[in-house]
Order: sequence, then structure tokens, then C-alpha cells
Amino acid sequence: MVFSNLVFLFMFLPIVLAAYFLLPNRFRNFILLLASLIFYAWGEPEYVLLMLFSIVLNYVFGMMINKYRNQITYKKLTVALAVIVNIGILGYFKYSNFLIDNINNLFNLSIENEPLPLPIGISFFTFHALSYLIDVYRKDTAVQTNIYDLALYIALFPQLVAGPIIRYNTVADEIKSRVHSMDLFSRGVRRFIIGLAKKILIANPMGELADILFAMNPGDMSSATAWLGIIAYTLQIYFDFSGYSDMAIGLGHMFGFNFLENFNFPYISRSISEFWRRWHISLGSWFRDYVYIPLGGNRNGPWKTYRNLLIVWTITGFWHGASWTFLAWGFYYAIIISLERLGLEKLLQKMWRPFQHMYVLLLVMIGWVFFRADSFGYSYKYIQTLFGFNGIQAIDNSTLLYLNDYGYVFVLGILFSMPVFDWLKSTFYREDNFMGRWAVPIVSPVFYMGLLLLVTMFLVNSTYNPFIYFRF
Repeated sequence: MVFSNLVFLFMFLPIVLAAYFLLPNRFRNFILLLASLIFYAWGEPEYVLLMLFSIVLNYVFGMMINKYRNQITYKKLTVALAVIVNIGILGYFKYSNFLIDNINNLFNLSIENEPLPLPIGISFFTFHALSYLIDVYRKDTAVQTNIYDLALYIALFPQLVAGPIIRYNTVADEIKSRVHSMDLFSRGVRRFIIGLAKKILIANPMGELADILFAMNPGDMSSATAWLGIIAYTLQIYFDFSGYSDMAIGLGHMFGFNFLENFNFPYISRSISEFWRRWHISLGSWFRDYVYIPLGGNRNGPWKTYRNLLIVWTITGFWHGASWTFLAWGFYYAIIISLERLGLEKLLQKMWRPFQHMYVLLLVMIGWVFFRADSFGYSYKYIQTLFGFNGIQAIDNSTLLYLNDYGYVFVLGILFSMPVFDWLKSTFYREDNFMGRWAVPIVSPVFYMGLLLLVTMFLVNSTYNPFIYFRF
């Protein structure tokens, strides 16, 4: 099930909210856990058993790590085994086909390789479990002795299948006892509607166009059409994933949880390092705290720092998918961030500010070509076309046709990839003026209900509704 689904919006969520708030407090965690299991089982009932197995397994590992908390050798062995088993399960489902295909190609073998469906969200709930176990090992959080509370943390449906990645110690107290208020609930509803609108009104149309253009032979399209394709994908992936994160955070507010932010307008960045501090913040901080710093971070001299960056970013690319293009995408960012550390970022800061933004957007879009394409050959041809090296004219009738059909979505996407709402709030929505005291409180409910109605109309009339990050 996905959040942008009519069944979720008008059946599942209202029923869960009604049961959650009508039943006594002591049943609320049970309602959320049951709802989360139903939510996950809706599309893949067989894989709910895998998630339950992961919960039991990691509960046992957590208890064992806590048992040996004062016996360093046994504690290290236990946490090492826990990491190996969790990564092994993830690797089996996510990377076994990739590994067998490459072994067959490399050694000219014919090992049977039945396509293995990827359980939705396995990367996310595995990383949740790992962060919990490592924090228990480090004594950064207390072990959870109640298996149902641990199950709720891992399976909680707002962040179950596509994040954000929530650290256990940030929600441990809220799992036990949460504060509910009308203000928090209404903020959650507004945040959810904004995320839903991002997904339906911007990400979906941009995704349709990106699918059309990336299905074409790059050698047959004009340079301008190729730029439309990569800009469309650049907007799609941002509004798809940040929209999902907004919906997850909004749902968390409705049920009394305060999840940390996951996106902070990354396309306004002035360096690639800044871009990755603003994009998918929870994943970046996870790799920083559980991979980069344990490797030594930047504490052991420049060469080991760059080695650690290469390792972390290559793993980050591979985390996104079992493909050489994902590995190359991660390595690509490792090189750029290393160059910025070597002095490029300081040089950029001295340049004209619009140039800094253009530098980021150009490199990010080139990176998205590798992320979106299925092969290096396609990526290479597409980049050639972007810069006019395929011998086709710079602009053609197809470009104008696509601009006519999708131009308004490009405008919306570019506009709202910047902090427009924040600027409007700081300018007009203040308690010391008419807008803040009277106009906004009256207009706001009408705006959000109208936006929800518009989104519903789009959902009723469209069958195109993918979530990019579900395949990660």
C-alpha cells in the first residue's frame, strides 16, 4: 500500500485514526502495530513474515548484546554477528541476482538465476534494526525488553517502506508515552497534504515525461529534449521522495511522533557537500555515524579521509540498487566531495553566487543520468546528447510539444523546490499583522481542503502513481 492511494486515504487511514483515538491509551501501540503489519502485508503478504523474523531476530540480538555489555569480547562478537546476519538477509534479497549475473558473465558460467522479488522497504527496516543494535552496543540507548515496542519501532507504517530512517533513541520515549494535541495533529494533517500534493501534482507528471524520454534512443533526440528529460527526472525524484517524507512526518505528528526532517531544499545548495547535507538527511547521517566515523572519519590524516569518503560513497551508491551504474553514481560523488575538501569548495565560495548554484545543479543532473539509466552505454549517449555531440539539432518540434504539455509542471516544480512557503510565512504570516491574525487562519483550512480535493481528482483520473524509492 502507498500513501497516495485512494484506499489508504479514504479507508485505511480513517479507520486506523478512529480506532487509535477512540480506544483507551493502553491499546494505542497495539493498534499502530496491527495497522503497520496490515499496511505492509497489503501488497506483499508473504514478506510480512520476513519482517516479523527480522523483528524477533534483532530483539534477541539486542538482549544478547545487553547481556554481554560488560564482557567486551562476547559483546563485540555478538554485534558483529548481528551486523553480518542483517546485511546477509538484505544482500540475499537485494544483491544475489546481481552477484550471480556478474559471476556468470565473468567466468562464462550458467548458474541458474531466478529473479528474486525485492521486499518493499527492506533496506529501510534493516537499517533501522542495525542502528538500534549498534546504539545498544555503544550504550547510546537502553535495550528494549518489550518485543512489541521494538516491533512498533521497526514496523511503524509511516516510515516503514521508504523512510525517513528513524533512530531508535529519537523515538524510544515516544513509543512508551506520547503527547497528543490538536495543534500537533493539525500540523500533521497540513504536512501530509503538502507531501501528497508534491507527489501527485508534480512528481507524477514529471515521472511520466521522464519515462517517455528515457525510453527513447538518446541519439534520436535533440539536446533540448534531453535536457527536458533530465530536468523532469530531477524534479520527479525530489518531489517523489521529499513528498513521501513529508507524508511520513505528517502521519507521525498525527499519532504523536516527532520525526526529524529528511529534506531541506537541496536544489538551492551552493556546493555538492551542502547538497548532501540537505538531501536524504537521515541516510547521510546514518552512513556518517555508522560507517564513516567508525572507519576513522577525518581523524587520521587527509589520505585516509579520502579513502573513507570513497568507501562510504561507493557503499551509498550500492545501497540504492544492485547495479554498476549505482556504484558509479556513488563513486562520482565521492570524487566531487573529495575535490571540494581539497579546496574546490573554498574556491566556489569566492565566485558569483548564481554560478555556485549552476555548478551544483549541473553536476547533480549529470549524476541523475547514471542513477536513472540502465547502463553505462545509455548514460554516455544521453550525456553526449545533453551537450550536443550527437549531431542532432539543438531543439525540435518534440521539445516544443513536451513544453506545451508539461510546461506548467516545470514551473511549479522549479518554484516549489525553493523555500517559497517559508518566505511567504516570514513575510505575511506574522501575529502582528492582519494576515497572521485573521486572514491566514480563515484561508488556511480552505486552501488545504481545496488542495486535498484537487489531489483526489488527479488520483481518480490517473493510473500512473509510482514511488521511486520503493525499489531501494
